[in-house]
Amino acid sequence: MGHFCRNRVSLGKRGFQKVFEKSYRCGDRLLLVLATKNQETFSRLGLAISRKYIPRAVDRNHIKRLIRESFYQQQPFSAPLDIVVMSRSGSRHCSKAEIDASLSRHWQCILNKINKA
Repeated sequence: MGHFCRNRVSLGKRGFQKVFEKSYRCGDRLLLVLATKNQETFSRLGLAISRKYIPRAVDRNHIKRLIRESFYQQQPFSAPLDIVVMSRSGSRHCSKAEIDASLSRHWQCILNKINKA
């Protein structure tokens, strides 16, 4: 796993707004993934891991780390994307394998939707 610049991991307020307004969506009981094409030459990741669903900071940080690792391993996407991953209530008590499987399905789903458009 290579080192990525901070701007590839954080979207910022405008990036989040753009993804929330117009995006391709894939979700399950663990995570919701939103994505839209961007004008950059690389994909960027935003994380919205809610304290409501995952109260302990240690658990939130663990899930964020798993999501970032999966994002890095998935690179490069076929098109530069802005991606936001949001937690859902089922993500509180799930294993690493469940998160990995969920993200793999979501990456494929997003890529299929973007390639069809």
